[in-house]
Amino acid sequence: MDTIAPMRIPRYKRVVDALAADIRAGRWAVGTRLPTHRELAAREGIALVTASRVYAELAMMGLVTGEQGRGTFVRDVVQPQGIDQRSVAADAVDLSFNYPTIPGQADMLRQALRELATAGDLDAFLHYQPHRGRAKDRAAVASHLGRRGLTVTAEQVLIVSGSQHGLATTVMAKLNHGDVVAVDPLTYPGFKVLANSLGLELLPFADLDALEQICAKRAVRAIYTMPTMHNPLSRVLSRAARDRLVAIARRHELLIIEDGSYAYLVEDAPPPLMKLAPESTIYVSSLSKSVATGLRIGFVAATDTQPIERAIRATTWNTPALNTAIACRWLDDGTVDRLEAQKRTDARMRQAIARDVFDGLPFEAHPSSYFLWLPLPESARADRIAASLARQHIAVSTAEPFATTAHVPQALRLALGSIGLPELRQTLTEVRRVVDEETYR
Repeated sequence: MDTIAPMRIPRYKRVVDALAADIRAGRWAVGTRLPTHRELAAREGIALVTASRVYAELAMMGLVTGEQGRGTFVRDVVQPQGIDQRSVAADAVDLSFNYPTIPGQADMLRQALRELATAGDLDAFLHYQPHRGRAKDRAAVASHLGRRGLTVTAEQVLIVSGSQHGLATTVMAKLNHGDVVAVDPLTYPGFKVLANSLGLELLPFADLDALEQICAKRAVRAIYTMPTMHNPLSRVLSRAARDRLVAIARRHELLIIEDGSYAYLVEDAPPPLMKLAPESTIYVSSLSKSVATGLRIGFVAATDTQPIERAIRATTWNTPALNTAIACRWLDDGTVDRLEAQKRTDARMRQAIARDVFDGLPFEAHPSSYFLWLPLPESARADRIAASLARQHIAVSTAEPFATTAHVPQALRLALGSIGLPELRQTLTEVRRVVDEETYR
């Protein structure tokens, strides 16, 4: 009988497997700096280019992260590479994701369902809705946006299943595979996921001067931006900066994708970019943060709505009628306005606690933001701090999910809106203790 010769495993694969096993077994602690490529090559008897290939494969496996000029470090294999609230342990205090609620919202929903049960058009909820939403519902959204400083008509509004769906349908309608989109060095992780899925190239720009230079050298197609309550930095772009950004967009014929998901937290904000440049801006927002994440109602405002309407048809056909009916009832009767005001007050109280706890550290946050950005010294390891906090049953986010640059800053993003106020101070105090301990040990 013929024998089958065993398959020969390439040398570099054996090195990858050995290092991966050591990392998964905990023999390399989280945050440990691994040997340089040259040191690994000498130790394992492999070529320098092969050592680089080893680390590249470990990075693809999510086991290590490389930082330009600093080296390769062991990641926390327990922590997800992106923000996903479902991955947070059931017994963990969640500072990684915001789902702010106000006491009594469940009773509001219960009452809304009772009212809808006696509504004359209940049978309509059993049928397909227009792809862009019913005219009266779009009018309710247009009125809501008007109170936010954005004057649009119902014909310019499309109702979608949350901001992420709004961004997806916008990108599907307006951009093509391979298009270049200018973004902040730190940006919303959901847009990064979307761009990766649809084959967009994200090009980070540090400021508007850099944006000008990028547009002069590259065929940039669009800008994705959060000018009012940036996530994760909580920044609000000034009116002067908005005017200049619009001028750049017009000069280079760029599409502006404006994300207003957290804009409700800022009172007396400068006008939305769409108000300044309606011909080249698409505005996307939702009620996920201002009302409830489970409601999944968002809206897109644009001058040319037909391509986006086709994308809605291709993805969800229409937003669920029952969800839309509840949301628009609350838009019409002032419930959303009241909730937004209450949540601004709630966010200010949470920020006051956070500012007190982190006094003396170089954090960044808006006074009415639901999150706080905590930069760390370059010598610190954010993933090691996140792992240490996870052992204390506290979930936080590092900068990695937000970063669009090759160099990922050492920082934590703390979401303040998902736990009760009495628990918040105690939890943040523990975060401060671990940060101090890990940073200065």
